[in-house]
Amino acid sequence: MAVVHRRIVRALHAAGLPVVIVACALGVLQQASAQTIDLHRLLNEMVDRSLIAQWPDPAYTCKQFSSYDRASTTSEQHETWFANADHGQFLRTETIDGRQEHVMMDADGPGAIVHIWSANPNGTLRVYLDRSAEPLIEMPMAQAIGGDGLVGELLSTVRGRGCNLYLPIPYAEHCLVTCDGPDFYYQINYRTYADGTQVTSLTSQQLSDDADLIEDVRTRLGKPAEPDGTVGMYTATVMPGDESPIYQGTGPALISEFDCRLMSRDIETSLRSLILVARFDGEQTIECPIGDFFGAAPGINPYRSWWFQIEDVGRMISWWPMPFAENAEIRLRNDGSTAVTVHGGIRVNDRYEWDENTMHFHAGWKIETPIHTQPRRDWNYVTISGQGVYVGDMLGVTNPNETWWGEGDEKIYVDGETFPSHFGTGTEDYYSYAWCCNEQFEAPFHNQPRCDGPGNYGHTAVNRFRSLDAIPFTRSFQMDMEVWHWQECDVTYNATTYWYARPGATSNLVPIASDQVSRVRHAPPLPPPFAIKGGIEGESLKVLGKSDEDLPATAQKLWKKEMFSNDNHLWVQAVRPGQFVEVEIPVKRAGSHRIEVYMVKSWDYGIVQFSVNGQEAGPEVDTYNTVGKEIGATGPIDIGVHALDTTCTLRITVVGSNEKSLDPKYYFGLDAVKLTPVR
Repeated sequence: MAVVHRRIVRALHAAGLPVVIVACALGVLQQASAQTIDLHRLLNEMVDRSLIAQWPDPAYTCKQFSSYDRASTTSEQHETWFANADHGQFLRTETIDGRQEHVMMDADGPGAIVHIWSANPNGTLRVYLDRSAEPLIEMPMAQAIGGDGLVGELLSTVRGRGCNLYLPIPYAEHCLVTCDGPDFYYQINYRTYADGTQVTSLTSQQLSDDADLIEDVRTRLGKPAEPDGTVGMYTATVMPGDESPIYQGTGPALISEFDCRLMSRDIETSLRSLILVARFDGEQTIECPIGDFFGAAPGINPYRSWWFQIEDVGRMISWWPMPFAENAEIRLRNDGSTAVTVHGGIRVNDRYEWDENTMHFHAGWKIETPIHTQPRRDWNYVTISGQGVYVGDMLGVTNPNETWWGEGDEKIYVDGETFPSHFGTGTEDYYSYAWCCNEQFEAPFHNQPRCDGPGNYGHTAVNRFRSLDAIPFTRSFQMDMEVWHWQECDVTYNATTYWYARPGATSNLVPIASDQVSRVRHAPPLPPPFAIKGGIEGESLKVLGKSDEDLPATAQKLWKKEMFSNDNHLWVQAVRPGQFVEVEIPVKRAGSHRIEVYMVKSWDYGIVQFSVNGQEAGPEVDTYNTVGKEIGATGPIDIGVHALDTTCTLRITVVGSNEKSLDPKYYFGLDAVKLTPVR
């Protein structure tokens, strides 16, 4: 800020203004630099792209509270380091006004909450500021996070079944966040400012007073304004093994927009084998396959975020600000075997002022294949030395089966931490969605532009771009993600990472080798799923009735190889004895049939009773799985011979639970039904 002051003062002197006026101007500027952090300032910071390239003033750290499994204490204990009970974990439970409240966050100020995520918000969320006995926020958690209880869409979003709140909540002295609901997943990102920073704690009145600004921010997040600068167009044809410059400029200046469109005989491969290389002020800060740079590889996968956009026609746009003090060069290097022609434009603001807080933009890439999923491990995205701010990443996964690959938690270490200040609850949770969701979605700060399927098979591309939750570091930064797959197999991981840094910063990323990008590695074709011979799939049966209209009864994938028919089942989320579902079983030919039922066993499943056409059939069956936190199969359960017409009705009722079954302990699952004619 002092450098900016000096420049403005010099300009005022040059204009011939009296010393008194210059001194007054300097006083105003110094007062502005000490401006109080409040809701208004944080919202404006969220939508001012240029600020991301400046070292934060005032300085802050960014850390995370989460429901990670507290059994994870040290990497020296491998089994517990990858513990996976990442829900229902809290700092403690307190009694407040006679209520049992689970403490999710307890932090001294000055600071601000900048992002809250949950997969299954429940109960009442309460946020207490500055040790007040009365909460500032008190409402159903699902209404506050992802709902419209506090703010509307884009600042409060549900994407891929994950619930997010981006409304900043500043506090001067202290923040306590609680919820009285049980057993949910959560992550809270928060800033802590340097001692002495003036922060105005959020109030209900401020939310009301800044309603117009909040609405403006929501609008700008959905439709950003065109950045400053003049656009210069370029066209380059890059032959295999060659490089071509597409921009050379002198500073100080800032590249505010970069776009391109490729033409090639094999677009998917060329997006991986054409390498974007940039040097700013003599330092190479970008080396990345051009398709991966835009956060949605492999292939052209349209989406729009705050920082990137990919259009249906293949035009790819970046809005990351790229400042430089003296000179800049951007080149394209063809590491493939096919000529590539690239058209695009680069917007440059040549009135930009470089100062002592300005940072260069960095983007790097790595790939590893194969990665064997056992034993579990921490996979490093990037390790950085120097001073800077980490602002986002894209993860690409190539999965050879439908099973969920992303139970792994992020572990982020800042400035030499021995235990991560960000310890997550799952890979999809880090990317702000939930429940292994294989649906494409887009939002300003998190996206899933590609997810092939069926299930979680094939290519997945997910990204997270940081805004107020950007992570400053003064000496070092390390981003790891656990490789935690439900099956033992070989996968491919590739990561694109984005950060800003002061000159001289370095990373552990190695130069890209041509054999890494010569082709896109696809997953092998899926084998046909295991099937019970003669079985009728439970998830395919028509649900005729339920004990409760809102009782969830849905198809759910199962991830144990050759154990469950079609790797799927009808999952019924009962919560008390007496709840039931009725399904219609088609009968090929009327007559007597032996009925065998195949059920799923799990650690939170109950005891069930069957009936056929209104008549109780077979014994009660305990579907609790005694083998730890694993799923299992009952095998065939004979419920007798029955005279059937062209259809029959099978009712499954939960009648109790094993004393060892975990909450909610009354779930049950139907894998398949088999009818065998009896003469």
